[in-house]
Amino acid sequence: MPIETNLPLILLAALIATGSPGPATLAIAGTSMTSGRSAGLPIASGITVGSLMWSIAAALGLGAVMLANAWVFEVIRYGGSAYLMYLAFKSARSAVSRKDVPMKSMTGRPPALFAKGLMLHVTNPKAILFFGSLYSIGIPAGTSASQLAIVIIAVGLQSFIVFHGYALLFSSQAMTRLYLRLRRIFEGAFAIGFGFAGTKILTARLQH
Repeated sequence: MPIETNLPLILLAALIATGSPGPATLAIAGTSMTSGRSAGLPIASGITVGSLMWSIAAALGLGAVMLANAWVFEVIRYGGSAYLMYLAFKSARSAVSRKDVPMKSMTGRPPALFAKGLMLHVTNPKAILFFGSLYSIGIPAGTSASQLAIVIIAVGLQSFIVFHGYALLFSSQAMTRLYLRLRRIFEGAFAIGFGFAGTKILTARLQH
């Protein structure tokens, strides 16, 4: 089966996964609105690299190795859930605050923000489950290394465009003005989103 037959479906599935609301998009949107693109873009870059790492790992079959060693999955699961709960707490505290100046979702210099974005995605076990399923279903057996590299590059490039596009969109002055008017509603939504994602990861179970 030629790889070209599956590439559009792989890209469509990856687009839905990266573009739909989740920990990554919430972090990018919240930070870009409160701190601007100078903070949102490094986080988007970290998340993109994390996504690329999981994509390469799944392509090399490391996802199956991880799922076979449940303790590794559990460590990542609890770590990712704890971090998302921390972000939920920060957003909730900002939502109930009556101060005019909103709290930044993520703070730090660009390298630190990059690391936070990378940590957010690397510690999300849903990412390896998604990429593991994507590659096992979308890529036929016997796919050459060059064809596999094309898929990894294409998915990575698409993730780069989506995540950095979110950072640019939500750092616009119009979005900032909207955020300032509806700050507490936005922060409450972020708190619920992060909390829900953290809970889902915490209650996730390996399927054997």
